[in-house]
Amino acid sequence: MKLFKHLIIIFLALVFIACGNSNSTKEKQFSLTLNTKNNTIPVNETLKITLNNIKKNNVSKVTYKLDGKVITESTNLNNFKLGEHTITATVNFNGETETVTKALTILNDKAPKFFKYEIVNTYPHDATSYTQGLEFHNGILYESTGQYGESKLRKIDYKTGKILKNVDLAKTFFAEGLTILNHNIYQLTWQNKKGFVYDLETFERKNSFSYGKSTQGWGLCNNGTELLKSDGTAKIWTLNTETLTENSYIQAYHNKGKIGRLNELEWVEGKIYANIYERNGVAIINPENGATEAVMDFTALTKEIPNFSINDNVLNGLAYNPETKTLFVTGKRWNKMFEVKIIE
Repeated sequence: MKLFKHLIIIFLALVFIACGNSNSTKEKQFSLTLNTKNNTIPVNETLKITLNNIKKNNVSKVTYKLDGKVITESTNLNNFKLGEHTITATVNFNGETETVTKALTILNDKAPKFFKYEIVNTYPHDATSYTQGLEFHNGILYESTGQYGESKLRKIDYKTGKILKNVDLAKTFFAEGLTILNHNIYQLTWQNKKGFVYDLETFERKNSFSYGKSTQGWGLCNNGTELLKSDGTAKIWTLNTETLTENSYIQAYHNKGKIGRLNELEWVEGKIYANIYERNGVAIINPENGATEAVMDFTALTKEIPNFSINDNVLNGLAYNPETKTLFVTGKRWNKMFEVKIIE
């Protein structure tokens, strides 16, 4: 009797597994074909979608979407952001509905330009500062420095290197980028998933905010109305200054692929300047669609830094002074800061 019961249990289990497998392996009725090359397409081309009706079903309606926005079988991509996307087709047929997806990467249609620069001035920089963020405000330089137990927020006389105001962060925080907007200083932390808001004059901490979908804080700048935040990937997030939530993002791409590890950010005349971590390059990015329009190579500056290291004391610190229309560049534990004029 016991043997019979065991056989019944095994039989029912096998039936359950078989039924589960039949549902999970239900054959797809449709697939998508795109006019892409290795799933990539330049932004200036028209995307064409073909629905493959594998089982010759009676299709009553098809709705195509690109990142949630309804599109047609033939869509101009000029108004879409660059980077990785998903095409979704919702197909109504024979009283049923099936959703089909396809990966798509939109590239820029032009190669980045190469910008040059000339050194205008060289200033002293605190060689103990592990620079993470740098920004000018009304002719005064503000700096955020990193490392656990060494993180600081500073106000600096850039010509002399004198520290005008300093606040130390708790040892549990590793500070990252900063920016100034609406009489507030915004400062990121690295892996704590938290940012801080300070009063510009007193450096009193007024508030804090948590990150959304991004897991880390790297660079920070602003466009006059919103904050722009990098997280160590190709993404730059837009933060609402009222809620400090991540509303949307762009992805930094050129005509061949993405630029990852975006770090320090600076807003310069309507463009985002981003240094690439553990590289000597700076990407100039269109904030509307993420197109990398130009790049600069600051390797020559690193030759002036005795303790420079490509994986430690790296280039990291960009600050644009709108009064002089020059860019200030430094790095982690660099003893110098360079004022340079950008030459297109």
